[in-house]
Amino acid sequence: MACISCKVEKLSNEYPPYNGSTECDHPSLTCLRCFLDHIEKNGICPHPNCSIVIAKQSQTMQLFKATLSKQFKEYESAYTPLVDIGGCNQYVNVTGLTGQSVNIPFTPLMTVEDLKRKIQENMKHERAKQKLLYEGNEMHAIRQNGSYATLSDYGVKPNTTICVVICLFSIPENFDDVVFDLYWGYPVHGVDYLDASCLLFKGNSFVDAVDYDNCTSSTKAVRHSGDVMNSVQRIGHHTIKVSLKKIPSDITHLFFTLSAWTAPTIAQYPNPSLKFYDASKPRVDLCKTTFHHARNSQAVVMCSVSRNSQGHWQIFESGQISAGNAAGYAPLLATIRKLIARGV
Repeated sequence: MACISCKVEKLSNEYPPYNGSTECDHPSLTCLRCFLDHIEKNGICPHPNCSIVIAKQSQTMQLFKATLSKQFKEYESAYTPLVDIGGCNQYVNVTGLTGQSVNIPFTPLMTVEDLKRKIQENMKHERAKQKLLYEGNEMHAIRQNGSYATLSDYGVKPNTTICVVICLFSIPENFDDVVFDLYWGYPVHGVDYLDASCLLFKGNSFVDAVDYDNCTSSTKAVRHSGDVMNSVQRIGHHTIKVSLKKIPSDITHLFFTLSAWTAPTIAQYPNPSLKFYDASKPRVDLCKTTFHHARNSQAVVMCSVSRNSQGHWQIFESGQISAGNAAGYAPLLATIRKLIARGV
C-alpha cells in the first residue's frame, strides 16, 4: 500500500498500528515517518478529512517514535550467551474490572507494548484504549528516554495480576454538558427504582453524592432529574447532567453507579438501558457500557469520568460489582476507594 503523503509503497508494519487519537474514525493511511513529520510541523492528524489536534508529546506519539526507531535500528553482530529468564509455566494474569481475564506467558523482557498487543488479541480491547495497572502504578509503553518499557521496569513478577482498565472515550475540551441517561422497567410486582447516582471524589476522599434525593451538587456542576416514572408503560427514567467546566479543579473523579432500591439485585429490573452523550448531540452515544455480569448484585460501579495527568476528562469502563445503594452508600464508597487505590 502506498502512503497517501509520500506516495511510496510501504509494508504494513511501516504504518501506525492505530490512529493518533481515539477521536479519529478513519483508516491509518499515512506511514509512520510521514505521520510523525506532519504532527511535528502541524500538530493535527494528517488524514485529509480529519483535523483532530494531536499533542506532539503524547504517549501515543512517543510510542510511534519508538516503533519507527526500532524498525531502522542497526545492530552489531556479537556473541550473546543464553540466559534463563524464568523457566516455564510462568504467566501474568490480566484482569478487567468486569471479571474478564486471560493468562499471558511471562518473561521479564516482554515490553508493555507487546503485552498490550496480546491483550488486544485475547480480550479484543484496542491497545490505545488500554490502561495497565500493577500494584497501583500505571504501566506506560514508553520510558522517559524514548525506549520501550519492559515488565521488569515495573517490577512485575511471574504469576501475579495486572489490571486492565479501558478508556471508553476522551472528552474533547470543547464539550461542556454530558448526560448519563438510564431507563429501566418496573419489576414484575409493584413499582421499584433502579437508582443512578454520581459520586464525586477528591483523590480518595468522598465529596458529594448526587441522586434522586440530592438532585444538585454544591457547585451545580452535576444535576439529577429525580425519578421520572411512567406508570402506564411501567418504565422509570433518570438523567444526570454534568457541566464539566463548572466542576471544581480539585475534583478528580466522578463515579457513576447503579443500585437496586428495594429489590435484592439489579436483575429484578427488566430491559435496563444506559448511555452517555453530549447534551448538544443526544442521538450520538459517547460510549457503550454493559452490566449483564452485575445482574445478581445489589449495585455496580458503571464507569468513571476522571481527569488525566494533563487535566483532561476521560470516561473509563468499570463494571465493578458492589453492595450498597442510594439509601446507604458506605459499601459503594469502600468499593470505589479500593478502585482509586489500584490506580483506576
